[in-house]
Parts: sequence; structure tokens; C-alpha cells
Amino acid sequence: MYLLGLGIILLLMKYLDIDPVVSWSWLIVLAPFGLAVAWWSWADASGYTRRKAMEREDKRRLDRINKQRDAMGMKRKR
Repeated sequence: MYLLGLGIILLLMKYLDIDPVVSWSWLIVLAPFGLAVAWWSWADASGYTRRKAMEREDKRRLDRINKQRDAMGMKRKR
């Protein structure tokens, strides 16, 4: 996501003729978009995206269980 944001900022700076970026090559300005595509491809192919989603779901589930245990006055599990 950071690469996409950087690419948008550089693209706007190039389009609006802001000084340091206006003299750069279009290849350099558009490179963050290519890197973002490469990152997303790798993350999807390696299972990184799904693993992070599962970790978030597990954390939400454990938080919900611990909240219910606290409400019943029971000890928390780790």
C-alpha cells in the first residue's frame, strides 16, 4: 500500500511540474506501481495475504472469547 501511495504522489508531482520530480524519467516515476504489482503477486502466491488474514481472525476470536470469560468472571486463556 505504501508503494501505491508513493507512486500516486510521484505521479502527481510529475504531472503538476513540481521541481525535483519534473526532471526525472517516467520510468522512475512509475516504478513504484510496478513494485506494488510485484509485491501483491508475491504476497498472493506465497500465502502471506491469507496467513495475515487468518491471524487477524484468530485474534478477533480470542478477544471475543476473553471478553465473554471476563463477563462471566472466569480466568483468561492465553
